[in-house]
Order: sequence, then C-alpha cells, then structure tokens
Amino acid sequence: MRPSAAAREASADLPPALPHLGHIRRSWDAALGLPVAKLLPGEYYVTRHDEAIFTVLGSCVSACVRDRQLGIGGMNHFMLPLDASGGAAAWSDAPLSMATRYGNVAMERLINDIMSLGGQRGNLEFKVIGGGKMLDTALDIGARNSRFVRDYLKTEGFVIAGEDLGDRLARKLFYSPANGMVRVKRLTSSFNRAIFDRECEVKSEKAQPVELF
Repeated sequence: MRPSAAAREASADLPPALPHLGHIRRSWDAALGLPVAKLLPGEYYVTRHDEAIFTVLGSCVSACVRDRQLGIGGMNHFMLPLDASGGAAAWSDAPLSMATRYGNVAMERLINDIMSLGGQRGNLEFKVIGGGKMLDTALDIGARNSRFVRDYLKTEGFVIAGEDLGDRLARKLFYSPANGMVRVKRLTSSFNRAIFDRECEVKSEKAQPVELF
C-alpha cells in the first residue's frame, strides 16, 4: 500500500538526523503527532528535536537518556552486557550496530552523543526498560542485561529516575526525549518465542539487525 500524499510530505519534513545516525529509519506518526525513529537491536538514536523513539524489547535493554534542561536525548537497544572482544569490536570497521549490541559500548556512545550536542552530565536523566526472561531456560540474558545497566549507572555516578526491568515478557517502548515521557506496552507471552528467536539471530557475529515488527 502506497503512503498517502500527506504521509510522503510529512516524511520529507523530518528534522535532520545526526550524520552518523542517518541510517535509522524514521517516519511521521499521525497518532503521536511526531516523527518516530524506529530502533532495531544494536542501534541507538539521539536527537535535539521533538521526536519519539520506538523499539521492541525482549531480553534486551534500552536506556532512555536526556538532558532535563535542554530536552536533548536519545535511546539505545543493547543485547549483551559487555563487549567480549577486548574493545576491538567497538572501534572496528564492522557496522555500528555490531559494536553497540553491547551495553558498555551502547551506553558510552549514547551519553557521548548527547553531551556533544550540549548536554551536561549533571543534568542527565536515565530511565531503563526491558531485560525480560523470554523462555524458561537456565540462561537468563535479560537478568544479566538488567544487572549490567544498574551497575554501570551506579559506577558512573548516575541515578535511575525510572525503570521497568525483568519479568517474563516483552515490551513495546516509545520514548520522547523532549519531555522525558516513556510509554511501555507489555506484550503477552505469545510474542516471547518470536522475539527470542530474532534476538538470537542478531547476536550472531555475522547477522545483521532484523526488523521485529
């Protein structure tokens, strides 16, 4: 189905993205009345404009971060706590999403981009979402991701303003950095297997991010 003329016109009027984040898919959302950036696993997005950011989380975690005074902020979507390459993956020629699959890289990139736009460390607000246990298995990646983001922020001296971590479910997430609003829709367990399988595909070294919905 072809987009309407109004939708095409709205898409053409999207605010400019940061040059290195131009690959993030964005479109106008009539219901929200805002442009929406849609994150796939391993991606992140930062904006100084009035935009929303959307993703779907299973065992992954998203940190929603903004400067409270300036309204500059963004969100990541990381899949594993730490880069196990000893740092090589973070600065290699691999796609950006390959490095930012890891929590330590994803957090650093997100915070640094916000501060490069004028954000101040003392004004940063953090809200963290995700880390669900998708299946009844011994390996609980969601718990590891949740523990990582809490420990990371504590070590860096940041306070978590809000969180929705853990449980046995997936989540749809909208975040608006301009006002700090987080909207979370908890999904039924019937979505767990599909989301778990897609996350496993992306965790492969050679896999590219895939669209969840």
